[in-house]
Amino acid sequence: MSTHDSKGEIGPVKSVGDIVEGLEEIGEKQDCVSVGDVADAFGTRTYAPFLIVPALLEITPLGAIPGVPTVLAVTISIFAFQMLLGRDHIWIPDFLENRRVTGDKLKKSAEKAEGVAEHMDQWFHRRFKGLTRGVFIKLAAIVILALCAAVPFLEVLPFASSGPMLAIVFIGLALLVRDGLLLVISVSVGLAAVAAGLGYLLMGGGGGG
Repeated sequence: MSTHDSKGEIGPVKSVGDIVEGLEEIGEKQDCVSVGDVADAFGTRTYAPFLIVPALLEITPLGAIPGVPTVLAVTISIFAFQMLLGRDHIWIPDFLENRRVTGDKLKKSAEKAEGVAEHMDQWFHRRFKGLTRGVFIKLAAIVILALCAAVPFLEVLPFASSGPMLAIVFIGLALLVRDGLLLVISVSVGLAAVAAGLGYLLMGGGGGG
């Protein structure tokens, strides 16, 4: 088990576009990329990239692989729980730190997310910054944990798990750019997506019985 404390190789991350470009750069330079490599590149003093990166990957073709959404949800949960505890540096367990993906697959997945990242960065900026501090961060962490808990159940429905993951992307973006209004909207939409997905799943189960 290890706690990273690296300055990283990527410059200051101020947008989703920066994160996507960083992933493309890592994938281009390395044949095989581990979670630890990504942590070293982005640094571990801010939680936003560690919420955005796995959630963003889930809404790319990688998320269509059975089991991947659940693995990504568990990954996000580990970071969200530490955010809830208020840790200054992100701790990454060895089993997660050493998980790898080919550099080519990471690069292609990041490229697929470029359009989404561009639209996000155009629309969101600093609003109601007070809603992105203190107790609101802990509240966001609790909501993220709830969203992640729903993913394994929603994975049985095509694209259903992308709803909570997209909400997590927006929550991470809100924390990254200090947009309190976006945080409130993302939390609300995320919880609504979970409720709708689980409701549909339960109704479907009832209809098939």
